[in-house]
Amino acid sequence: MKFKIEILLENNDEFATFLNTKIKEFNNENSKFHREVRKKGAVQPINIIVLDENKQWIGGIHAEVYWNWLEINDFWLKKEYRGEGIGKELLELTEKIAKENGAEKALLTTFEFQARTFYEMKGYKVVGEIKDYPPGSSYYTMVKSLSMGKQ
Repeated sequence: MKFKIEILLENNDEFATFLNTKIKEFNNENSKFHREVRKKGAVQPINIIVLDENKQWIGGIHAEVYWNWLEINDFWLKKEYRGEGIGKELLELTEKIAKENGAEKALLTTFEFQARTFYEMKGYKVVGEIKDYPPGSSYYTMVKSLSMGKQ
């Protein structure tokens, strides 16, 4: 087989889409779970938005439920609203909605300088760590059992 290697040191959305599509096709062929989750309605999105008195977004959570898992993708609050219990309330509400939609476990990632301690206080456990990513810090994968608060 003949082939040629081309190197691009710039963004190429068309190529990124091509690779993503091919990986999805491979996963669909080899995993019934991947096939099922791509069916319309198989993923339950959860978006909880926090607004200030002027109805401006000041934070919230974007998550998804699939494969009996809650995956927290993004969770952020404006600095002046942190430490007021809003984050705890949002996380608990997200977990409650996820459980109502069949989630048994939760998954998230966080950097050392973000919210590892917060999540640990809420029952999440580190199951993976990439040290020195970014340099001088760590990147964590954390999970929590949503049934009876156990890991």
